[in-house]
Amino acid sequence: MIILGIESSCDETAVAIYEGDLDTGQGRLISEQIASQIETHAKFGGVVPEVASREHLMALPPMVDALLSEASLNWSDIDHIAVTAGPGLLGALLVGTSYARAVGMVNDIPVLPIHHMEGHLLAPGLSDDLPEFPFITLLVSGGHTLLVQVKAIGQYEVIGQTLDDAAGECFDKSARLLGLPYPGGPEIALMAEGGNARRFKLPRPMLNRDNLDFSFSGLKTAVMYAVKNAGGLSAMNETDQRDMAACIEAAACEVLVKKSIRACLQKDAPRLVIAGGVAANQHLRSLLADLAEANGIEVHMPHPRHCTDNAAMIAYAAFQQINNGLPCSEAWDARPRWSLSNLNEPG
Repeated sequence: MIILGIESSCDETAVAIYEGDLDTGQGRLISEQIASQIETHAKFGGVVPEVASREHLMALPPMVDALLSEASLNWSDIDHIAVTAGPGLLGALLVGTSYARAVGMVNDIPVLPIHHMEGHLLAPGLSDDLPEFPFITLLVSGGHTLLVQVKAIGQYEVIGQTLDDAAGECFDKSARLLGLPYPGGPEIALMAEGGNARRFKLPRPMLNRDNLDFSFSGLKTAVMYAVKNAGGLSAMNETDQRDMAACIEAAACEVLVKKSIRACLQKDAPRLVIAGGVAANQHLRSLLADLAEANGIEVHMPHPRHCTDNAAMIAYAAFQQINNGLPCSEAWDARPRWSLSNLNEPG
């Protein structure tokens, strides 16, 4: 079975081809392409939805043509098209879903709507076997910070989430306060190298509360005041910036890791998956590996290239749905807000 995956939920246009064997449940990624819009949006300090939609519209058709050519495949070789139907920016989602439906109709190929976050939480299966169910997944990206209990393919329960800013948003806004470009996560990580992570006293929001929810707006605000108390950005030298970046990274990662371990212990789940764009952060991965090992928890992480938005995870999620015989409603549409707990109700 050959599946074409399409991802256009935010600021990456991505396409991929995944081949799966329904008899063995195994598969392989044949080819993938990702076109990032980072440079386009960087001058605005964040993603502009209308600009993102136009970029997807221009990039998607030629990317699919190039992908098929690269894989030496024709439309007649494609068994299913998997497309991100949500959550995400509505205009961006509509570009992907409209294109998928159009080429599906012309070539008589069924189209499957895939939840963007399901793609992320299953992404480790692209490079290794998925962990045994049940397991806990930390989904952490620019727009999402969730803790999800994964009971089986298609059975997900959100057990914790951010009450305000996502971790990625906190990195973006903190980076801006330090004069660093968008996106902030990679810039904070790069600036934090060699920095003193104990110099500035930054809060660990909600870390000591008896729940699994997150809050990162307070950390962002604390960074703002710390920069102000240091005399403002103009008064900070490179050492000051490195130390501040290291403190921001340490604070956010400590909260993410300790809440994740707490979730595993509370739910008696000895396996933990980390996914999403922020999951590529090396400090986060290292801290999580160490604390998980100390608590007897097995950690699974996708390859860094599959942490950020990509179409390989969308095609793989579709294969898992088909392989597990999950039904798909024919009445669906792009859905900018879509809870993982309501996976079978795509709107």
